[in-house]
Amino acid sequence: MGKRLSVLFLCAVFVLSALSACKRENNLSSGAGASEFPVVIGDAKISREPSGAAVLSPNIASVILSIGYEIALKARSAACTQSDLSVLPAVTADDAQKIKSLGADLVFADSMTDSQKSAMEKAGVTVLTLEPAKNREDLERLYSEVGAALKGAQTGYQKGTEVANGVFQTIDDISRVIPDSDTPVTAVYLYDAKGKAATGDTLAGSLIEAAGLTNPASGGKNGAFPAADLLRADPRYLFCAAGVKAQLEASADFSKLTAVREKRVYEMDPVLMTRQGGEIVEAVTFLAGTVHPELLQKESSSSGAASSPSASQTTASIDLNQTLKSGMQNDDVMKMQKRLEELGYMFAKPTGLYGEATVQAVKDFQYLNSMSTSGVADPETLKKMFSSAAVKRAG
Repeated sequence: MGKRLSVLFLCAVFVLSALSACKRENNLSSGAGASEFPVVIGDAKISREPSGAAVLSPNIASVILSIGYEIALKARSAACTQSDLSVLPAVTADDAQKIKSLGADLVFADSMTDSQKSAMEKAGVTVLTLEPAKNREDLERLYSEVGAALKGAQTGYQKGTEVANGVFQTIDDISRVIPDSDTPVTAVYLYDAKGKAATGDTLAGSLIEAAGLTNPASGGKNGAFPAADLLRADPRYLFCAAGVKAQLEASADFSKLTAVREKRVYEMDPVLMTRQGGEIVEAVTFLAGTVHPELLQKESSSSGAASSPSASQTTASIDLNQTLKSGMQNDDVMKMQKRLEELGYMFAKPTGLYGEATVQAVKDFQYLNSMSTSGVADPETLKKMFSSAAVKRAG
């Protein structure tokens, strides 16, 4: 009996020790950690704040840019074509020593072979592979994991969560102004003309629903939507990657689709449906604005958002006749960012650098203020932004 109790006691101690270790290492499965580092994400343990990071995933690169942590990046893969990262040296998963020499001790990737991962570990580089988000809720997981990896299980985790929620809020802002209809408007997004589509079990599929459209491909799995199902569904609108439209028009079967016959096939930049940074909002804006073009021309008063106060003294002294755009870095960009923050559009910390997060904030402002969503702050945009008539973001 005594031996049995001893064994049970030791087991209890072991379990408690294991739980304590998980808590010390900040396993994010239960939320933000009790301290910044070490942090455990999946099967990777990051012992301290990285001195630098390399990103080999275009999707994760977009998330990093949305959070505003691109300053931590030392290198990127050629597939990471975001303009704000163009100055970074290009590397591959086989460049472990080069990545380390560039000052990175953390690598973000979608996947990596065992031999590549082993080489990274030998070079002193931690590998973090992250799955793309599958739905709206999972997007918060992705953002919080990326944030925690770079800035800790408290600061980074919370920042990632905050930005992800900001993305949701912007999408909800768009959804609220979409006209009600008694008749569902059906739409499908096609990656190709061979049966690959935005199905309901993917984040891309949910973006179609967020744009107020009914997605006949919602019942598909893992992006598969057979041609026979597409023909049977005969959606009113078709959205697709570049080049797919011509294939549909040339097909004996697909050319019979209502959307093809009535010229309602619209090509989109494929990154809008594959990357999960600011591209998500741009995708919903494109989808909703194509079906309801009046949304982009509506009067500000119909948006349901409250008017803003006049620009504050800290942001008022800015030349409104200039054009600010991605890649610029100066005091006027900082003033614009602070004004966007004041109006509820800026979710990244103002730094004076016109990065991806700023581009998205400007697009959101332009959308809710009935302007063309270019992401470029031209004189028209700046004058509206710094006026008392600027529409403040709801919520």
